[in-house]
Amino acid sequence: MTLVRRAAPEDAAEVLRLRQVMIDSVFGGDGGGGGRTSWQAESLPTLRARLGEHDGDFAAFVVEHPERPGALAALVAGTVEYRIGKAGNPHGRVGHVFSVATDPDARRRGYARACMEGLLDWFRARGAGHVLLNASPEAEPLYSSLGFARDPDPSMRLPL
Repeated sequence: MTLVRRAAPEDAAEVLRLRQVMIDSVFGGDGGGGGRTSWQAESLPTLRARLGEHDGDFAAFVVEHPERPGALAALVAGTVEYRIGKAGNPHGRVGHVFSVATDPDARRRGYARACMEGLLDWFRARGAGHVLLNASPEAEPLYSSLGFARDPDPSMRLPL
């Protein structure tokens, strides 16, 4: 089976590269605005530090690329957030998956599923009552097979 592991600080540049793969697939190569690599250079020190925190609220799980030593084939990252509890989640811990990416030449091998299973186990170990994510139409079958269901989306956004 695929070797999934928790991402380490030395994976930070590859994690950012795969994050850009995900951004490009969602925004059609536009990257959501801004330069393609300037944000990565600025983000790298913060991400390295966060990947080194094993007791924190952030985790990323990865699979190494089988044909390219030093490269990652897949990435899944998420956080556990606290929200005031409610019925069904009295402790208020919510998992949020915010980055799922597979290198285009490594798709359809089960890597994203394996990484998602690692992250879901991590969420369970931290007592998350449920997990949220945004799904593209292409990825929805994977998430549905893991038990996710569509919610009505009342989200709004304010850029600061």
